[in-house]
Amino acid sequence: QVQLAESGGGVVQTGGSLRLSCVASGYIFEDYGMGWFRQGPGKERELVAYTNVMGTVTDYADSVKDRFTLSRDNAKNTVELRAVSLEPEDTAVYYCAARKPGYGDLWSADSYSFWGQGTRVTVSS
Repeated sequence: QVQLAESGGGVVQTGGSLRLSCVASGYIFEDYGMGWFRQGPGKERELVAYTNVMGTVTDYADSVKDRFTLSRDNAKNTVELRAVSLEPEDTAVYYCAARKPGYGDLWSADSYSFWGQGTRVTVSS
């Protein structure tokens, strides 16, 4: 059974930082690229960061570039998103997701095969 389990969300003040983790099981982790999406109140789900199967290539949404860092550890089946200088606009439920390389547009949620349940991040002003 495929499972993606996120953790690390919470309430943080503007300018603060968080580290979100995702542990994967039930599939061959290193066969899939990994992304972190978020969905804020009244907003569509959007990709904020993506890494390829080996973790050698990462891509970020412009809104989080230079503030968020994505990494993965294939030995531990984990992917981590470190976020600094958080802003109220970062308030959202954050989801990790797995995508088979080359399948669809990596910026589209429809291209991802497996999803976690999400972890909520609230940034207070």
